[in-house]
Amino acid sequence: MIAVLVLVVVSVNACKTSPIGTTPASPSAGRSPAYPASGVLVLYDTTGQYGDLGELYAVQAGNLASHFGSWEALPVTKYTSGTAGKYQLTIYIGSTYDEPLPPAFLADVAAGAPVLWMGANIWQLISRYRGIGFQNATIADDRVAEIRYRGTSLTRNPAAGAMVRLTTSPGVEATTLADAVAPGGGVAPWALRVARLTYIAEVPFTYVSFDDRYLALTDLLYDLLAPSTRPRHRALVRIEDVGPHSDPAQLRAIADYLSSRKVPFAVAVFPVYDDASGVYSGGASVHKTLRTAPEVVAALRYMTARGGTLIMHGYTHGFTGAPNPYGVSAEDYEFYRAHVDPAGTVVLDGPVPDDSAEWALSRLESARTEWKAAGLDPPDIWEFPHYTASAADYRAISSAPGIRARFEQVLYFSGILSGTPRSARSVSQYFPYVVKDAYGTPVLPETLGNVATQRFNQHGVRLPADLLASARRQLVVRDNVAAFFYHPFLALEYLPTLIEGLQSMGYTFAAPHSLLDS
Repeated sequence: MIAVLVLVVVSVNACKTSPIGTTPASPSAGRSPAYPASGVLVLYDTTGQYGDLGELYAVQAGNLASHFGSWEALPVTKYTSGTAGKYQLTIYIGSTYDEPLPPAFLADVAAGAPVLWMGANIWQLISRYRGIGFQNATIADDRVAEIRYRGTSLTRNPAAGAMVRLTTSPGVEATTLADAVAPGGGVAPWALRVARLTYIAEVPFTYVSFDDRYLALTDLLYDLLAPSTRPRHRALVRIEDVGPHSDPAQLRAIADYLSSRKVPFAVAVFPVYDDASGVYSGGASVHKTLRTAPEVVAALRYMTARGGTLIMHGYTHGFTGAPNPYGVSAEDYEFYRAHVDPAGTVVLDGPVPDDSAEWALSRLESARTEWKAAGLDPPDIWEFPHYTASAADYRAISSAPGIRARFEQVLYFSGILSGTPRSARSVSQYFPYVVKDAYGTPVLPETLGNVATQRFNQHGVRLPADLLASARRQLVVRDNVAAFFYHPFLALEYLPTLIEGLQSMGYTFAAPHSLLDS
């Protein structure tokens, strides 16, 4: 598994209409104090060359809102008068420059409906309602690379493009919530609040990293939806890519160390290992299953006895019949096709041949059969190999009986709200708290990535100090979960630094299921 960082290339000037998309109310898992079932309304843009990005941004906003309760999404052009009054919060995502906003929406904002407005088109509100509290709005591209929020410096990739700069009216009481810091040191409001309108100067779903200003958005939602939430900082560690090929001694040593620190942990296991071309066996084809690896099974039992929770990490963590892209389990994609281009970059090609919900469920059932044959109970938490699958696969696994949650970063595709996802455009998202995402299951966070001691494909070196620096920034989210995964072939070389570093920051390690129950 390689860490996946959210990366969407679009500026404030970027960005077919989709009908309402709805997710059911979130379960008690990971929820902050409850609020009316009407929850959050997410309004999004649909016009222009990049109109489909508006829908993807709506999905990302809705996923975050699901931590607090239910949400619905609607193209802003379909807004009707008074709709915002039915919700605790309305989120509008201005991703298309000069999207024609309905007068009814502008009137409801001006009348005091609680609104979180991100990005473009605030000037339409200002021009129509001079008394709203803002004098003017301009677009400025200052190559901002830092956002300061609650005493924490968060990163921002300048490639995210221009932001909107607001000037408040004289005598208006405006609260600056976060500052954008220009390269020369000058500051301007990045997030501010006037009365019941909270404004963010961009759409913070672009060029996201683990240290990003996206974290400020995820925390601001507590102000708007659960302001009485008390600080709490939990952590998860997941031992990754364990299979029939794994070294039992390494697994036992990791379990002993984590147990000595009273750290519960997860173990991501796939039950069938294939190296058809003998990449790591001198050319001899290798096929192993858990049922033929009793020492590995014994090590897994040893791990669970010392605080480990086994989770299901696919069936083979690879693709039958061809390299995808390497031809070895744990290195290959299972639920999506991929290749390596001449520059050494892994390129996602699209769903596997004959991809369908039935196919995905057959992989799940095959995996369960192997778990049972090895004498192990199939887990109820799932992780897609390399965090990648088609929308059909995500939905199938999420709705499968016996699957309680997923533990991963997630891909979302254009058309997801209309019910006809397309693989032409997608975004990846991580969550600093438990959500119930657009695919329908609770998702446990993974927010830090993994230790990578050398560059591989497009993924750079990431050492314990980098993970710990990200975890420190993520403390800015008042009730968060910082999570990383760790490969057992690294033995104990880096794990103690990570565990003890997180504990020294005030993080408390939690078992995966405990996050679903609290």
